[in-house]
Amino acid sequence: MSAHFTTLISASDLAKHLSQPNWIILDCRHDLVNLDAGRLAFEQGHLPNAQFANIDHDLSGPKLNADGVFCGRHPLPSRADFVATLRSWGINNDTQVIAYDAHGAMFAARLWWMLRWVGHEAVAVLDGGLPAWTQAQLAVSTDAFVPQAGSITEQPSLVELFKVDQIVANLTSKERLVIDARSPDRYRGENETMDPVGGHIPGAKNRFFKDNLQANGQFKSPAELRAEWSALINDPKSTIMQCGSGVTACHNLLALEVAGLSGAGLYAGSWNEWCSDNSRPVATGV
Repeated sequence: MSAHFTTLISASDLAKHLSQPNWIILDCRHDLVNLDAGRLAFEQGHLPNAQFANIDHDLSGPKLNADGVFCGRHPLPSRADFVATLRSWGINNDTQVIAYDAHGAMFAARLWWMLRWVGHEAVAVLDGGLPAWTQAQLAVSTDAFVPQAGSITEQPSLVELFKVDQIVANLTSKERLVIDARSPDRYRGENETMDPVGGHIPGAKNRFFKDNLQANGQFKSPAELRAEWSALINDPKSTIMQCGSGVTACHNLLALEVAGLSGAGLYAGSWNEWCSDNSRPVATGV
């Protein structure tokens, strides 16, 4: 396909492509406390031709696995189920997908990573999200967009996914550096409101995902991100990103990609899955 966007797209660039065929825009707005807030906000106004992507239903699978074991608040769906969802949104193998939210890409990055997980490279996040769009005085819509069924197929994954047993093994081997994307206080085990246990995976370092952003909610420059991340990690290919439930870890993965530091993996179960088994060790403090 022709040149496409694979990390970020500006509001002005997206505005130029709104009428382009085979572009699909997905609104990922969400509220971890009020689970209906995202859809309600979408119905009140969204980017033209956008469709709503529900974090809990479209971008997550069942919270219990086949054996009845808890696997996190936002476990990944099966690749086949996710591809079926993508087809329902009208996505083909050559579709340019754009994801956005109103939270500094906190949720849109999850969709970005998941498309790469099923081998789709032409996916980008609207830098600055809906606030950047409206600040540019670009129009929003309340119209419903009904796509034609898409035909996307699974391709070899562009990302590396880690399971909990691999993270347990890494406690001993220390082959990979684990980076926790949660806020510093939650990483330290303080002010924990989302999960039953406070703390972090032993050996993990902290990089709050919001540190990837400028004050206006847009990403820092590639050079600035590269400098900050290079001070924290040596080789992205030997690092694993995690967070509370596998959502904001994807923000750090997007920032690394913007910085030109490709190859880090994701532990999708993240702290929520880790702390559900009290046989796994917990660290607190810094």
